Amino acid sequence: MTNTSTIDAVSASDGGARTHRARTAGAKADVPAPSKTELVLKKLRAAKGTTVAQLTEATGWQTHSVRGFLSGTVKKKLGLNLVSDVGKDGVRRYRVVAAATVKGDAS
Repeated sequence: MTNTSTIDAVSASDGGARTHRARTAGAKADVPAPSKTELVLKKLRAAKGTTVAQLTEATGWQTHSVRGFLSGTVKKKLGLNLVSDVGKDGVRRYRVVAAATVKGDAS
């Protein structure tokens, strides 16, 4: 015999109070946590941009997954203008810029 009948019996005997407590605890957090996509885009929109290392730390993704997300999702799927610059420290930083602010833009 499985324990599910025992759990159901206990839940029924307390009038569903456990379910009510779970709902009230969850009701306090109406704002969902931002998705990883939103987190990455927020970092890319910062004035200084972000590095692959910072994105791997923030998302838990591996470096090849971050680069694939930048190429496939940010550039191709979302159509955002992703700019890559190497700073004086030799670290490559990525950022999203408006189309009119890109160096060498004809418009």
